[in-house]
Amino acid sequence: MRFDILTLFPQLCDTIAGESIIGRGIKNGYLQVCCHNIRDYTLSKQARVDDAPYGGGRGMVLQCQPIDDCFAAVVRETGSRPHFIYMSPKGKTLTQQRVRELSRMEHIAILCGHYEGVDQRVLDKLVDEEISVGDYVLTGGELPAMTLVDAVGRLIPGVLSEDACFEEESHFKGMLEYPQYTRPAAWQGREVPEVLLTGHHDNIARWRLEESLRLTLERRPDMLKALLLRDEERKILEGLKETK
Repeated sequence: MRFDILTLFPQLCDTIAGESIIGRGIKNGYLQVCCHNIRDYTLSKQARVDDAPYGGGRGMVLQCQPIDDCFAAVVRETGSRPHFIYMSPKGKTLTQQRVRELSRMEHIAILCGHYEGVDQRVLDKLVDEEISVGDYVLTGGELPAMTLVDAVGRLIPGVLSEDACFEEESHFKGMLEYPQYTRPAAWQGREVPEVLLTGHHDNIARWRLEESLRLTLERRPDMLKALLLRDEERKILEGLKETK
């Protein structure tokens, strides 16, 4: 899978992409992350990519031309038009479901905004969707872009050692993940739950399911509304609600 990132700070994105699991995915050929400096495409002799907003107000707005030409260069380089995403606090909040959908694509381009945003006309012309990583504002779109690359990239076959690495995680199946423990079995008077030491796989699986449902009910009850529960899960959840 290939990601093309349109940014004013390519080194920031390159640094993040080169580390940890995503970095290994790139090294092993499962992912491509290509960063493009929007400033390289400006026609301004002063290398400007922004200007004051029409109608007044503070800050500067990224201009259409450099972004348009940068995206056109990506299309020429790859020979195809990627799905184009603009990271924006006005976009739809990123969910694990959308991450799974995006992981089925072969090519994604991501636009990182800055300053007071991007001229709406280039967004209307080029962008397929706007995505937000949460209800807050950052200084630029690079960290949200790399969040998207990380979330999507780790689902690409081969990037993680096995599918089980993500299939039981929080949000993957619509619930929060159960608690995890490792050695030692006792630490500062706190014990690992006995069931995890028994080696009884069915009992462990049921405990993990109960804990996932309990945590989801306590911390993210909104997630349960969209969850299609099996009979066993429904009975466990009803019991948890009675004891809550």
